[in-house]
Amino acid sequence: MDLQALQAVLPELRDRANLVAISPQLPVNGQQMQQAHGLTFPLLTDSGNSLAAQFGLRFALADDLVELYTNSLGIDLTKLNDESGWTLPMPARFVIAPGGDIIYAEVNRIIPNVRIRGRWFHC
Repeated sequence: MDLQALQAVLPELRDRANLVAISPQLPVNGQQMQQAHGLTFPLLTDSGNSLAAQFGLRFALADDLVELYTNSLGIDLTKLNDESGWTLPMPARFVIAPGGDIIYAEVNRIIPNVRIRGRWFHC
């Protein structure tokens, strides 16, 4: 889990930066996740993935994934995140300078470019 990895490096960051995570989950669900995983940094709520959409990070789950989440995993994102659509944000990390400028961005694309034997394939 990405948040647990961030928690692990938090002691190294504390002297130089503040760490904040943003999730589409309802605040009560985010608090439960914080407690379950021992997260000591703030976990903010992005209702409806609106901030993720502004950054171009929100995507809709395909029907087969909605079925997998619902039937196999027992997860209903519409209740977990309190929205009618089945959307999620792509995992991303940003370093924001005190003035508000993004000085580093890393986004984990859902559909990656794959390099095989020196040649790029766009999946």
